[in-house]
Amino acid sequence: MSPPVGKDSHRETDIFVLFNPTSGRGTGAKRIEYYLPRLQERLGPVDYRLTEYAGHEREILDEALTAGYTTIIATGGDGTWSAAADRIMQSGRGDVILGLLPAGTGNDFGKSVGVRVDTVDAVIDAITNGSTRRIDVGRVGERYFLNVVGMGFDIAVIDDAETTPLLKGDALYRFCALKQLFFYDAPAFALRDGAGEGDPTPRRHLMLTISNANYFGGSFHIAPRASLNDGMLDAVSISDAGPFGRAKLFDTVSKGKHEAHPKVVARQHARFEIEYAGSSIRYEVDGDVYEWSDGPLVVESVPDALTIFSPRS
Repeated sequence: MSPPVGKDSHRETDIFVLFNPTSGRGTGAKRIEYYLPRLQERLGPVDYRLTEYAGHEREILDEALTAGYTTIIATGGDGTWSAAADRIMQSGRGDVILGLLPAGTGNDFGKSVGVRVDTVDAVIDAITNGSTRRIDVGRVGERYFLNVVGMGFDIAVIDDAETTPLLKGDALYRFCALKQLFFYDAPAFALRDGAGEGDPTPRRHLMLTISNANYFGGSFHIAPRASLNDGMLDAVSISDAGPFGRAKLFDTVSKGKHEAHPKVVARQHARFEIEYAGSSIRYEVDGDVYEWSDGPLVVESVPDALTIFSPRS
């Protein structure tokens, strides 16, 4: 493999592939031997590197973008894909096209753009044929994201999943979610849109998601009306309930029928602010957990911001 160390006019390729071997609890390592020969067969020479530790993907991607690669293919899950989108956006490189190959736990964003394990051949065809689309991305603070910002119950499930062995994918999320229905301590926060509409004061929430795309948690159709081309984000605010009420909400969300529930408020806007009770708030961005303590947390859409390879027009 040839690591990007600077712009090289004699380089054989403008295609750089990032592999995250730890994605999907080791699925990423197994996918390398499947994806790499197919990419080389269809695209010719490609440069690639493997991540070696948490956060390494950002360092590698920054080097690749500085080196001048115009196609970045990220192989991993939502976290790897989101990191690639973030680094491209941070670089200001409008000429870069992002390709996504699935090797993660949930691959949630891929469900909205036709990038799934069962569509890999079509995804590689799209990369080979230059089939692209422009999409919106989201931004929370200075971090860009592809799929979703979540807080509340979502954080409890992510924390639990990190210490739960054996299970993967949808089964892992559902198992941990069922456990947390009984143990979760709901935080209080207020959601307001860019027009100032929303909660007057913080209240206890089961969960809040602000989505750019449709799915999260493996298979939850959390934002059925979300579009990647409307310049809007879709917020789903779910008030807290007792354990059995939480279980009913959990079932409703899993079926994508939650917007009609009396404890659910769904709204669309280009910008949202979250005011939280307490000194800070924890939230996740495409599976990566952050903490914010510097005033209201702002989440906004960045319309028509990124070009990706996609088998779906």
